[in-house]
Parts: sequence; C-alpha cells; structure tokens
Amino acid sequence: MLNRRSLRIKAMQAFYAFKQAEKSNYLLALDRINDLFVPDLNSMQVQNVRQLEGNRQMANLLFEEHYRQANAAVTDDSASTEVLVAVTNAINFYHQQVKKDGQFYAKNMLSEVEKIYDRYLLILLLLIELARMVRDEEEGRKQKYLKAYTVLPGQLKLYNNRIIHSLREYQPLELEAIKRGLSWNNEGSLLKNVYNNVLKNDPEYQDYVKKADSSLEEDKKMVNYILKHLVFKQELLRTHFEEADLNWIENSEIIRSMLSKTIKSAEEQGENGDGPSIELLTLSKNWEDDRDFFLALYQHTLEHDEEYEKLIVEKVQNWDTERVAMIDKILLKMAISEMVSFPGIPVKVTINEYIELSKLYSTPKSRQFVNGVLDVIAIDLVNSGVIRKSGRGLIDNR
Repeated sequence: MLNRRSLRIKAMQAFYAFKQAEKSNYLLALDRINDLFVPDLNSMQVQNVRQLEGNRQMANLLFEEHYRQANAAVTDDSASTEVLVAVTNAINFYHQQVKKDGQFYAKNMLSEVEKIYDRYLLILLLLIELARMVRDEEEGRKQKYLKAYTVLPGQLKLYNNRIIHSLREYQPLELEAIKRGLSWNNEGSLLKNVYNNVLKNDPEYQDYVKKADSSLEEDKKMVNYILKHLVFKQELLRTHFEEADLNWIENSEIIRSMLSKTIKSAEEQGENGDGPSIELLTLSKNWEDDRDFFLALYQHTLEHDEEYEKLIVEKVQNWDTERVAMIDKILLKMAISEMVSFPGIPVKVTINEYIELSKLYSTPKSRQFVNGVLDVIAIDLVNSGVIRKSGRGLIDNR
C-alpha cells in the first residue's frame, strides 16, 4: 500500500519533471525572440543585419533579466517598441506554458498513482486469465479426443486453485475492473507466450499439477510463486510492465506488497462457503486524506517556488547555489512547504523524511546539506511564527 513517503517521492518526481519543463519553456521563449530578428532571406528589401542582431541581443537581455529578477517589469529607454513587444510576447508565452505544465504534472502525478492500483488489479486478473487458459486447454483436449478423453490428475489444478477461484468469483474485483476498463483482452499473444513457454515448462508448476489435491497453504504458495517468478522476475511480463510504467521498478515494490497481503489474508471458510474469503486492498489506508496531502504538497511547493528559492539562497551563503543539485533544492522546497502548510505533521518528522529521500535520490553529501539547511530554516520559521503546529504533542515542536 502507498504511504506518505511514497507520495512524497511521487510529488518530488512530478516537481522535478515540472522544473525540467520550465527550463524547456525558457529556451522556447528565447527561440521565439530569436526567430523575430532573423534576416528574411526572401525579402526584396535590404535587411539591416546589424540592427536585427542588436535587437535580438537586447530582447534576450531583457527577457533574461525578467527571468532572473523574478518577474521584474520590462523597461529600457534604449529599447525599441519592436524589442519591447517581442519580449512581452515571449514573457506571456513563457508564463502561460509554465502554468499549463504545473497543472499538467499535478494531474499526471495523481493519474500515475492511480495506475499503481490499476496494475495491482491487472495482476490479480492475470492469475484468473492463466487459470482460464488451463481450463480452455483441457476443454480443447476433451473435444479433440472425445471418447478417448481421460482427465489427467491435477490437470485443472490451477483453475481450481482456491485463491484464484475466490478471485474469479469475487464480484468487487470484476466490478472494479469494469469500472476502470481493465482487462487482458488485447494481450492474447503475450498471455499465450507466458502460458505455453513459461508456466507450463516451469518445474515448480509441474510438481504442483502432479498432485490431484492440495491444501489452502499449497494453493497460496503456488500463487505467490507465480507472482514472484512469472510477473516480477520473468522477462516477458516484466518487460510488458516496464514499457507501460517508467517507474515500474519502484512501483512494483508497492504492488508486490499489496498482492502479498491480499493472498496472505485469504482464510478458509466453513463447509458451506464457496472458497477462501478474499478482499481487495485500498490504495492506502485513507486515500482521500492521502490524496489531499499529495496534491496540496505539490501545489503549495509550486505556488511558493520563487519565495522558497530566495529563502534557501539566504541560508546557503557559503554554497554556490547554481551548483546545488536540483533534487536537493526540490527536497528543501517541499520540506519547507510541508512544515508550513501541514500543522499536524511535526517538524522533526518532516526533516527526517526529506533527509531519507535525499539519501535515496540525491548525492552522497546531500544528507548533511539538507539536514543542515532545514534545521536553520525550521528554527527561523518557528521563531517568526510562520510555522505553527497544532494538535496533541505538536505545540512548540521543533
């Protein structure tokens, strides 16, 4: 299941993508300026190349000054109207694109998190599909041999596996799959390849089907084996998921944990039951609250990006801020956002979380850097009343 650390990571990745897009928008805006002052080779009139080049350089300088001075007004008595118009249009374009990208990555990060749950459901459906292929193969053999047909011991073992049977009969899974438009209908060749060339030839699976009967624990063991070795390790399905999800290596750990808990929770019912009881997990313990936390953290960091940039620069006077890793800056800004905008989270918890993220995603020296900067900023913001914590055990928490 997703936890708050997972969501912080997703928000960090989204904000990193946004900052990369922001750089691209900056370059695109400069390209728009440069294109306006390129000599027109098809013009029948004489082109003043030196004047065009001078206008281009002036426009670039004014745009770059606006960017560096955090949206400073574009003014220069020596600039022509043509230059000022070009710069104003480039600035408007830049800010429009930045706003669009900010909104896009907010929607995208939420969508990517929801897709983690989709893939959890898809893998449960995969188990059902593989079991159906066992049944269909047996039905085909029956039709082929008719009177000579004999049921082989354990041939339908996977189809009758208690865990898979419960998943097949579990209506909430079916309804959720329909609601989300999830199925393996378009992946028939992949499934046949997995079934015929991988599963059927697997020694562990062959041993499983040799026995006519099995206990619930043996059925669980087989399902967990298929998940571990066919889905998460075997090349065919692993490649399929990696192509669909750029963060599959990271997300697969969350999905694997959810699947493991789902299978583990299955308990045998009484004599009148249809099979082991089984329930789907939710994306997190309280997805509505976590979703609000996730979006608010990203949005607050986005809205206060320039403000927190200045705050960080003030506190790292002995560092060349241009050489500070972008990930470190993002982590610092997110940590400040969290300390300021979430009164229920202790400052120490926030600082420790972002130190851990810096160890995972940034440079070897980032841990000490992030720790030191956040300690100083947190003390200043608490003393100035910007950080106010409320709730039991949080008053005066530093």
